[in-house]
Amino acid sequence: MSSSSAAPRRGDRADAAGTRPPMREALVSAAFRLFLERGYEQTTVDDIVALAGVGRRSFFRYFPSKEDVVFPDHERCLADMTAFLAASPGEADPVRRVCDAARLVLRMYAENPAFSVQRYHLTKKVPGLRAYELSVVWRYERALAEYLRGRLGGLPDGTLRADVIAAAVVAAHNNALRSWLRSQGRDDAGAAVDHALRYAQSTFGDVPAASPAGVTDDVVVVVARRGAPLWQVVREVETAFAREGGDG
Repeated sequence: MSSSSAAPRRGDRADAAGTRPPMREALVSAAFRLFLERGYEQTTVDDIVALAGVGRRSFFRYFPSKEDVVFPDHERCLADMTAFLAASPGEADPVRRVCDAARLVLRMYAENPAFSVQRYHLTKKVPGLRAYELSVVWRYERALAEYLRGRLGGLPDGTLRADVIAAAVVAAHNNALRSWLRSQGRDDAGAAVDHALRYAQSTFGDVPAASPAGVTDDVVVVVARRGAPLWQVVREVETAFAREGGDG
């Protein structure tokens, strides 16, 4: 969920034959070639479109600003994450689910390790891009927190739990991701992120989901005299559950 996303491969508009047009990728490639040769601040949108051989209108059709050309995949990834969380089964463990959602972000970075590393180093050098990175991280965290609030909001401190868990999952993911990027993409990104997310899940994974509004869990109370044999207590419990089932 850091800012140096992988090379653009998905999410572009398709032409009539169902193939992705090359313009968006050409713009990103031209931009990064110039960023490396001249520096980010010294490169203008006009420079990028001139090298790519397109007009300014084409650039802004794909990217609202020069910053966005550095982060071309995050909008798609945020949409994928939101859809993934929205499709969560009601019985899904909420902490496991947000950890799995974080793995969607890793997949984006791992599509092209060399490109992701290149972007990581660029982002470190440019203060404006680091600020943009923080805004992107916050949007991922907010998406996770909103899902968790829906699942945990009915518990004591449910909103607090949701926000803390979301922040922890993002922090764990980013810690492993940055470690992988610092290795120049040579380490196993999946193993590093899995390890970090397992830590987050082991810390918060025992948080129960709140029951839906208006639904309460049945509680059966059995009273037995002190010293009653175990078989008799078990029979009383079985009878009580059978009676409750018959009432339904």
